[in-house]
Amino acid sequence: MHGGAVAFLVDLVGSAAIFAGGSPITGVSLDITISYLNAAHANEEIEIEAKVLGIGPTLGCVTVEVRRKATGEVLAHGRHTKYLGISPPSLAKCEELCPT
Repeated sequence: MHGGAVAFLVDLVGSAAIFAGGSPITGVSLDITISYLNAAHANEEIEIEAKVLGIGPTLGCVTVEVRRKATGEVLAHGRHTKYLGISPPSLAKCEELCPT
């Protein structure tokens, strides 16, 4: 699997984990660090697991692992930090100012 595809997955799955962890927005990336440990090959199944390390008023941080499904071998380990920018009280004010 191409490194760019792994980076995309870390970004996408990390953002989804932050949203699922309670943040009303997914924010913008401040830092993505990925350690590529092994390769996935064409047509090989992988699994991806994200863990939320913390979500605060303005920052969220997750880790994302990409593993070989058949063996559980870790192929890549990523850490993703996001700026959440609009804290929930500010988001409510924004919704008042810009109704949908």
